[in-house]
Amino acid sequence: MYIVIEGIDTAGKSTQLDILQDTYKGAIFTKEPGGTKLGLKLRQMVLNGEAKSKIAEMFLFLADRAEHIEECVKNNLNKMIISDRSIISGISYASSTSSLDINILTSLNLIATSNILPSHIIILELSKEELINRLSQKKHDFIEARGIEYLLNIQSKMKEIVNLLNLNYIIIDASLSIKEISKKIEGFINE
Repeated sequence: MYIVIEGIDTAGKSTQLDILQDTYKGAIFTKEPGGTKLGLKLRQMVLNGEAKSKIAEMFLFLADRAEHIEECVKNNLNKMIISDRSIISGISYASSTSSLDINILTSLNLIATSNILPSHIIILELSKEELINRLSQKKHDFIEARGIEYLLNIQSKMKEIVNLLNLNYIIIDASLSIKEISKKIEGFINE
């Protein structure tokens, strides 16, 4: 199984990943961007706003994705892999920042992933009000500083991408209690 938890910043991915780590001790846990040594460097470059071109930023993410698939996913296809973000985020963020057609972005991402796609995708979804509330409680990185509408657009794109790629997914209201979300995730993984 290649399970991915998706959602915009502050949706609660980290909390649910911690719960999954306690539940699935034998699973491989990873993340995009930054799940590899190279990925950590690329992630810092993006979060610090080093790429002035949105196309350059997209290619940094694609480089991270290709390295992540090669190091973390291909080597563990016989195990349970649980990742914080994936190709879904990649296409969603890129389509929100570049003028490239969604089909071109999808093709580039499929090249980066060697056509290896997640078997289970969990999207934690926030309402606008809940997003505003959560963002007001933290310091913003370069991506979050782009604003509420930008993040909500990405969230909308995530749903579009899973349908475009015809992937197995569930959307969970991120304002539910941690326990309720965890129970829904467990049910989806075990169905």
